[in-house]
Formats: sequence, C-alpha cells, structure tokens
Amino acid sequence: MAASVFDSPLHARLFPTGEVGRLFTDSAEIRAMLLVEGALAKAQGALGVIPETAAAFLHRAAMEVQIDPAGLAKATGENGVSVPGLVAAFRSAMDAPEHAQYVHWGATSQDIIDTALMLRLRQMLALQEETLKATVKALGHLAANHATTPMAARTYGQHATPTSFGATVAHWGAPLLDLLAELPALRQSCLWVSLSGAAGTSAALGPKAAETRAALAQALSLHDPQRSWHSDRAPILRLAGWQTRLAAALGKMAEDLMILTQTGLGEVSLGTSGASSTMPQKQNPVLPSAMAATARQVIGLHATLQGAALHRMDRDGAAWFTEWLVLPQLCLATTATLIHGRSLSQTLTPNPAAMLATMTDGQDLIHAEALTFALAQHMPRPEAQVAIKELCRQAGESGAALPALAAAAYPDLDLAPVFTPSNQMGQAPAEARQFATAAKAV
Repeated sequence: MAASVFDSPLHARLFPTGEVGRLFTDSAEIRAMLLVEGALAKAQGALGVIPETAAAFLHRAAMEVQIDPAGLAKATGENGVSVPGLVAAFRSAMDAPEHAQYVHWGATSQDIIDTALMLRLRQMLALQEETLKATVKALGHLAANHATTPMAARTYGQHATPTSFGATVAHWGAPLLDLLAELPALRQSCLWVSLSGAAGTSAALGPKAAETRAALAQALSLHDPQRSWHSDRAPILRLAGWQTRLAAALGKMAEDLMILTQTGLGEVSLGTSGASSTMPQKQNPVLPSAMAATARQVIGLHATLQGAALHRMDRDGAAWFTEWLVLPQLCLATTATLIHGRSLSQTLTPNPAAMLATMTDGQDLIHAEALTFALAQHMPRPEAQVAIKELCRQAGESGAALPALAAAAYPDLDLAPVFTPSNQMGQAPAEARQFATAAKAV
C-alpha cells in the first residue's frame, strides 16, 4: 500500500483528486513561494523599501527561476523549514548579488509558507466550487424528475412513512447548496496574506510594514488581515471545517446509496459498479464505499488539525509540522469524495418499481401513522393510536396486510386514500421542487 493513496498510480482512479492533487506537490509549493517572494519584492520596490531596480529584477526572476525540490531537502531537514534553502537557491540561481541581497526583505519563513499555501488553497476552492456546482445541478435535475416518485423513508433502519425519491435527493443536496453559499465569506475570512516578520512584530519590515502587507495582499489577490496570524490558525480551521462539512454531506449521500443498492432492495442503480474476483453475481457499490471512506478520513483528520491549532507562544514547530502532515491529506480526501459525488449524481437512477414494492412488501405497515390520524377523526387520538398499534401487532403475528385488517375492523370507513402513497408524502414533493429550483440557479 502506498503511503498516500492520493499520489498512488495504483489507486488514482479509486481516490481521484484531479487538478487539486497537483496543488499539493513539492513543485507547486516551491512555485507558490517564489511567486510570494517576487510579489513581496515588487511591493517593497513600489514603496521605496528596497531599490526599484532590484525589485523589478527579483519579481521577474521569481517567475523564471526553476528550483529542484530535491536540492532543498538537506537544508529543509536541518532548518525545519524550506525557505532558508529556497532563498539561498534563489539567490544563487539569479547570479546577481547586487539584487539578490534584497530577497526576502524583512519577512520570515512562515510569512512565505503560509502565504504560498493560501495561493494554492485559493485555487483548490475554485476547482472544488466548479465540481460542487456540477454536483448540485445534477442532483437538482434528479430531484425535479422524481419529486413525486414514492419511496419509503427510514428511521433507525426501519420503514417510517412514505416520502419521495426527489425529497431524498434534496436532503443530499441542501447542505451542498449551503456550503456553496458560504464560499464568498469563507474566502474573505480564510485567504489571508501573512507578512509579520520573525516574531510577528514586523520590526524588520520597517515603518511601512502595514503598507507593504496591504500591497502584497493586493498583488496576490489575497485578503489583508491587518495583523499577524502566525500562531492564530483560525483561517486554516475555518477552511478545514468547510472541507469537513462538505465531505460529511457527501459521505451521508454515499451511506444512503450503499443501503439503497443492497441485495433485497435495489431501489437505486448507480450507473457504475465494481466486480468481485470470485463472485460473478456481485455489483459492488465501489464509488459510495470510497466516498464514505474518504469522508471518515476527513472527519478524523479534522480532529487532529484542531489539536494542531494549539501553538505555543509566537510560533510552534510541532504544531506547525502537524498541520503540514494533516491539511493536505484532508483537502485531498475531501476532493476525492467530491469527485465521486459528482460522478454518482450524474449517473444514478432510481428504480420506482422496486421502491413501491419495498413499501407494500412491508404489509403496508408504513401507512400506520396515516391510518392513526384517519381514525382519530372518529375517536380520540390516544384511542386511535392504541387501536392501530393492535392492528400492527396482529399483522406481525398473522402476516396479514394492514389494509385488510383495517377494512375488517372499520368496514364503514373509506380508508383507501390512507394506503395511497401519493396522498401520504406530505411536503416531500414540494421540498424536492424547491431544491431543484435553487440548484438550477447555481
């Protein structure tokens, strides 16, 4: 088994990360850090903090220089961070000591690493948003088409009352709509530039420290927090929390699909399935299983990341390193969950006949609540509850269907509407249509 399934050629299709996977590589990290160094030099040159000629040279060089990640391994192992080795390699590669002296002016390693991380997380959110919108739209289409397709709602794994497949889909999609709506505020509160110097005091950045930070934020299209956040990992936690809720919402959909496709139900077809190495009859729900697995991984990693937010004093190496170990895996697992969610939302189809058969095969006991309320029009409701509970007991012992038992017990009442699923779905069709309308607008 590979150390990480997300960069494993063997498992790439089972745990796909798409373009997001490329953002969490050594090359992407180094490229992002060089962009930050170049933008910092340009901002400082415009403000007169460093010579403009040096700033222009450094900005251009940062976009042109190629640095091998392997060449930084020794220095990173010794220093605990990659930036000292990166700065040394950058200076050497540009071969212009008169300009090279102004690289990384007044900044600290964490400023560069955290800001570069935000550049990559911004790209990740854009890619995830695109995939999430496609997922929501597909679910909306499904909900609209099956707003009135009856199926059994289940609580504690047992039949509860009738609902519609469209409403079930809407319940999968509604949290995804909420997460999409949160993205503008999330970007504002998470995608921050970091520029506070060695101990967060901006001492080496000089009197124009605040202006430089603001200029750097503008140059990189990030937000200026107007303070140091070296040991305040709230931006990371907010973003990770959003990722975790996204994975959890998709994981719930996956868990439901594993139930609905199981032998004996077959209420949904996934449009794709996996084969067994030895059992020819098997059509395994592979994608929902992978989604549920990665969702669980995200939830566990999120707990670890919260512990990593406890930084001692002004910078904590152990806490920071823990974040490095956890955050990429959390983001990649969320992305894999989302990619499979999009695929399933575009291919799964319900089996209305199987759904209806499931409801009636339960001796129509799913209509017991509706029967109670119908009977309550003719007697006090507590008495009606006792009476219908007795009929359910008789059905369980005799195997008789509830409609037959009810007709025999109350021959003068027209109870047929009670046992018509379309009459008992409540607001389910309306919920499905409401979600479909909202999903169409994203």
